[in-house]
Parts: sequence; C-alpha cells; structure tokens
Amino acid sequence: MAKNKSQFVCQGCGHVNAKWLGKCPSCHAWNSFVEESFTPVNDQGSLAELRDQFKVAKESPLADSPFDLHDSLRSSENWVLLEDDEQAQDQGHAQARVIQRHATGMRELDRVLGGGLVPDSFVLLGGDPGIGKSTLLLQMAQGISEKQSHLKIFYVSGEESTDQIRSRAKRLGVKSSGKIYLGAETQLERVFASVKELKPHVLIMDSLQTFSTGFIQSAPGSVSQVREVTARLMTLAKTAGISVWLVGHVTKEGSIAGPKTVEHMVDTVLYFEGEGGQSYRLLRTVKNRFGSNQELGVFEMDGEGLREVLNPSSLFLVERKDPVTGTAVAASLEGTRPLLVELQALVTSSTLAVPRRTAVGMDHSRVSLIAAILEKYLKLPLADLDLFFNVSGGLKLAEPACDLAVAAAIWSSTEERKLSMGTVFIGELGLTGEIRRVSQSELRIEEARRLGFKMVVLPENTPKSVKEKYSKSTDIKLIYLSRIEELETIK
Repeated sequence: MAKNKSQFVCQGCGHVNAKWLGKCPSCHAWNSFVEESFTPVNDQGSLAELRDQFKVAKESPLADSPFDLHDSLRSSENWVLLEDDEQAQDQGHAQARVIQRHATGMRELDRVLGGGLVPDSFVLLGGDPGIGKSTLLLQMAQGISEKQSHLKIFYVSGEESTDQIRSRAKRLGVKSSGKIYLGAETQLERVFASVKELKPHVLIMDSLQTFSTGFIQSAPGSVSQVREVTARLMTLAKTAGISVWLVGHVTKEGSIAGPKTVEHMVDTVLYFEGEGGQSYRLLRTVKNRFGSNQELGVFEMDGEGLREVLNPSSLFLVERKDPVTGTAVAASLEGTRPLLVELQALVTSSTLAVPRRTAVGMDHSRVSLIAAILEKYLKLPLADLDLFFNVSGGLKLAEPACDLAVAAAIWSSTEERKLSMGTVFIGELGLTGEIRRVSQSELRIEEARRLGFKMVVLPENTPKSVKEKYSKSTDIKLIYLSRIEELETIK
C-alpha cells in the first residue's frame, strides 16, 4: 500500500512546493501555502482506470442514446483516424452528427452556448453566491426534459438536501416529467456509482468546492481536491458520453475559486453576473470550444425564478420624456447581439487640488483617455473639473465602439448641450482625434431602427455598402463624422 506524502500547495494559484514558503513564487501571494497530504495514485485509482470503468461499449444502453457520436470515436483503442470511411463517403452527414446539439429550452442559454447543449461537453458555471446559479440549472433541467423527453438529468448537490431542492423546484414551478433525478452527496466516488446505475445524459454538480475524492487526503475546496475532482469529471464527460455541468463560486477578486487551471480543463466557462439591487442577471461566455466566447444572455429574476429578456436594449435604456444634458446612447455588440445602452456623464466644478475621475461600468483609464482627447481637441476645461461617468443599468462595457458615445455624454454635460433622445453614437476614438469605424455597423443600425431611433452618428469611413443601403431610408438618418471636433455640429 502506498504511503501518504505531504506537499505544500498555494491556495491562490495552485503552485506546489516540497517545503513551506512565505511568498508564492508564481502569484507572489504571502502566507498562501497550506500543507496537504496525498496518496500516490495506483493503477486502481488512476484516470485511465476510471476511463475504462465508464467506457461506452457498443451494446451499452448509453450507446443507443442520442448523445452518442460515431462508433469510431467510441473505440476501445487509444487512437482513431481523423476521417473514417463513412465521413469520406458522406462528409456532410457525418460532420453534422459529430457537432449535434440539443436545445435546453432556454433561448438565452442556447445563444450563450453557441446553439445548444453539446454532447460530451464539460461546462463550468461561475458566479457569486446567491446570484441564481442553482435556479438557472434547475430551469435548464426542466427545459431539457420538456424539449428532449428521451434525456435523463442527474442533479447532485453538495450544499442542499434533496428535500430542499424539491422545495425550491416546487416554488419555481419546475416539473421533471420523470426525467430529473436528485442526489445529495459530497463524495465523488459515490456520485460515480449513482451515474453507473442511472446512466444519465446530463450530470449537474453543485458545487465544485463541496465535492472531494478519496484519492486526495485534503479538505474539500482545497486546490488539490478542486483539481482532482475536475480532472475526474472531465474523464467522465469524455468517456461516458455525459454532458457535465459544474458550478463554481466566484471570489472577491472576480475569479472562480480554486486555481485557474480548472478553467482550461473544461470546454466552456460561463459567468453568471448581477448587480446588487438590480433584478436582471447576465450570463457571459468566458471560454467556449463550441462557439463564440463573447456571447451574452440576459435574464430577469423574479419570485418565480429566472425569466428570459428577449429585448435587452429596453432594459438598459432609461425611460425619460425629455432630453437632459450628460447622456448619450451607445450601440455595443456582445457576441452577435447588439445592445443599446445609455451612458451618463456628470461634469461639475471641483474643490480639490486634483479633480476626481470616477467611472462605473467602463474602464477608468479609458474614460480618462477620452477626457484627455476632448480637452485637447475640443478645448474643454476638464483638467479643473470633476468627472463622474456611469453606464446605466449596471452593464459593463469594454468595446471601443462606445468611445464616441462616451465623448458625446462628457461634452454634453460640460457644455450644457442637450442631445436628441433619438440619436445613437457609434465609433472609436483615436489619440489624434480621428473617429475610426467599427465592425458590424449594419447590425447596430438595424437595432437602433427597430427601437425607434431616428438618427445614427457614424465614422466617415463607414463601409460604402452601409452608406448606400441607408442613403434613401426615410425612417432613420445617418450622420458621418471624421474628427472629434465635428461633434459640436450635432444637435
């Protein structure tokens, strides 16, 4: 029998050292090393043995499930050909089967995943405690059972009992139709035993920090346990043909608790976000091997659970009857979805030696850079004034296409000039004062027209095809600017 050994592991980055160190050489954190004991893994506990236990045979019940890929991909050999004979004969049909997706019953979730649930996928869902991760997964389980009645879902919670999950499901109106199974367990080996018995198509593990495996002798939630549990779940997903969903809490720094190596072990990383006092929730894609990693799903939380917001632009536009100074509307693009967002700026006199610069919802340095451009080329006296900037609705913007709208809001507040409520600003600012064009201009213009806006301010070098398309339009007008100085001509 192998003897137990000990090692010191950094709880911030996962760096392993034979002796205790005061400062981690990788992440430079102080007093982050914790001693953890472990047993060298033998053949019985290796990932290869685990893979053999769950390998899908041709006559296995899982082999008849709609999640199965081609038989060559399920081969017991250690290698397969890139293209098999059937693909050579009918490449289109074989390829469609390999990338087969299944609807989750939630259009916003399908959008973020890139079109639906992918077989054999391993998804990590992160978010602050209490943000609604468990609610989202319960409603997803109901949607799968309704849209894909032949699929079975196994929901395992390490934080709640089965009675608590049933009570929450009843409050949310979630019904299983006999396809959703619940489990309350923290030992990974027992979960795998249940998986072999139930043979589910979707496995939900809530949450990562509560599960542990007997092959690592350390506390649940430690770096070693988090890494080992994730590795074994990844082996399960890729071997048994099961789509695994893993929940992870987010730390104060905004990263998923545990080493960052967990994120590169999974196929998809989703972040569930929300601002305090706001009812909406944002589902962002951080990593996605099966689609775009810039998609955004919008939900609204109420007493009956999460409700999909199909028109998120209306959520981030403040309703007001009359135009006011210091506001401008930007057309941002989150993945393939255009969002119209109201930007607010307040420029006021300062009593401090160094005026304040505060930005909420956008990078502080980006707002300061735009303020410097306005000060140089529009001669705005911003060096002696306080500047407060905010993105309405609590949305966080990082796209340069919002630069022109930021500049318009700051200029409007400084000059006490009211901008028309029906105007949208699209453009990126250069340090020399030029306004640069952005991608997907037509998609942003169409969103503005759909919401009733009458005028769109664009860079002068907008593609000619876009200019020609809207040159004779009667319901929306395009105005082109080449430099920031021309912003004063906007009414």
